[in-house]
Amino acid sequence: HKGRSPRTFVSAMGALTIQRTYFTCPGCKDGGYPLDQRLGIDGFLTRQATRLACRAGARHSFAEAEDLLADLCGWHISDERLRQACHQEARRIAEWQEKNPAAVAAFPKAKGVVEFQTDGVKVNTDTGWRDMKIGIFAKRPLGPAATPEEWDTRTLPKPSVRNAFASIESIDTFAPQWRQWMQRLGIETYASITVLGDGAEWIWDHAKVQFPGAAGVLDIYHASTYISDAAKALFGEGTPEAKGWLEQGRQSLLADGWYGICEYIGATLAQENTPERQKAVEGLTGYLAKHTDHLNYCLRLHQGRSIGSGMVEGAAKNMIGKRLKQTGARWNVANADKMAELCCLNYSSQWTDYWIAA
Repeated sequence: HKGRSPRTFVSAMGALTIQRTYFTCPGCKDGGYPLDQRLGIDGFLTRQATRLACRAGARHSFAEAEDLLADLCGWHISDERLRQACHQEARRIAEWQEKNPAAVAAFPKAKGVVEFQTDGVKVNTDTGWRDMKIGIFAKRPLGPAATPEEWDTRTLPKPSVRNAFASIESIDTFAPQWRQWMQRLGIETYASITVLGDGAEWIWDHAKVQFPGAAGVLDIYHASTYISDAAKALFGEGTPEAKGWLEQGRQSLLADGWYGICEYIGATLAQENTPERQKAVEGLTGYLAKHTDHLNYCLRLHQGRSIGSGMVEGAAKNMIGKRLKQTGARWNVANADKMAELCCLNYSSQWTDYWIAA
């Protein structure tokens, strides 16, 4: 048996109304609209329209995404409809990331050396401010050899592939996921991984447990901040002497790691060793003393490898952090995790793969 019925939905081209046939099996009485499946209509939005909605919703508030889609696509759906579509898709993304081989298929084939970066961002939730932890595995091709003087002018290749994941949870439950992702991505040895991060103790404490024997690199920009602070304390903020001390101190660190910066500080104090000057460099030496094994910048520059954790910093500040810290936003924890799924897929290399597979 069959009957005809109109249906209105939103496609990537805008609102459409189609007349399609409803088929019913006379034996089991089961029925449906076969054309809906062939056209990719599952609810109010087609798959391509859902893709556009999720792209906009992952980068902007739902109200802003509503306006953006109206301007760029010429179709209108409410911010509430957008929210529902994004949250529903996030559940599918989470399942795909966990179970579908296509989610990790690109990583073993990509060229480059393995990097792991992790950081956290504060999210305002209905249970107070919570830490959302972020992890990223990537492969980056080697760049040309560089000297310490070329550290910020060299051309560093972009990652050939990256897989990002994030959620609001304690580090004790988040860190074990690092090794699970490592195994899923086909990374065979801990020694092939370089961990890049800031000076947060939780990063390095858990990296030792999850990736024993992996190399570690303290983000050069965070290290430079402490050199800058010491320079200001020694010579005054904004002075030529402070600027020169920062630049030379950073070069000493880049060229010879812990030994180089200690030698440079020692030479400075030898010129005038007072309690005030000793106190001015205490923060710098105390910070770097915890990372003596993470300061091998010169070798990494020579090998054409990265020495900064800008990839995860960008995710924390400009992707996940920016989206979840919209003015006045206060998230349900579960919904914040859903948005993190969207943001991570958007930031990863699997965006197109997901929509093809889905």
